[in-house]
Amino acid sequence: MRLTDTKIRNTKPSAREQKMADERGLFLVITPAGSKIWRLRYWYNGKEKKLALGRYPLISLKDARRKRDDALRLVDEGIDPSQARKAEKL
Repeated sequence: MRLTDTKIRNTKPSAREQKMADERGLFLVITPAGSKIWRLRYWYNGKEKKLALGRYPLISLKDARRKRDDALRLVDEGIDPSQARKAEKL
């Protein structure tokens, strides 16, 4: 089920870490301290990987979906988004 900004804003932290799934590997992690962090789950070379996309609300739902699409485009081109990010930082 697709996330909405209203649903994200109204979700309160609990004693345990929560994960709210969107689509195509995008999900939001809500920590017990109240942080909301966008992550992407993807597969590269047969291995599951996760990529941090940023914190909500600094990264909106729309921006997180755009970042997801960009990362998955790299995977389709045979590039690991995680490695591409590391190379950009050098």
